[in-house]
Amino acid sequence: MSTKIAGIAALSFLLFAVPATSALALDRHVLVTNDTSYTIREFYASNVGASSWQEDILGNEVLAPGDTINVNIDDASGYCKYDFRAVFDDGTEATKPAVNVCEVAKFTFTE
Repeated sequence: MSTKIAGIAALSFLLFAVPATSALALDRHVLVTNDTSYTIREFYASNVGASSWQEDILGNEVLAPGDTINVNIDDASGYCKYDFRAVFDDGTEATKPAVNVCEVAKFTFTE
């Protein structure tokens, strides 16, 4: 194999390998902001393939009005789309289906 052909083959491999590597290493961190006048006492993010809500991401914490939290949404499922659910201190809820956390770096709950 000539040096020129070997170089073209190596370049072709890199062109195909880079997108595949990038797709596997997608960042699923999202800055979630509470832009309402109510405290969020529970926050859930379940991949669209899940049949029920996963655990409360906030745990014992809350997200006060105007506050932001950095959340790692990755559940090792490989999904990019997640349904979001917030439960507020007044008992009301807000949901947003199919948020693409591989493309969205910020998400805001509003009234």
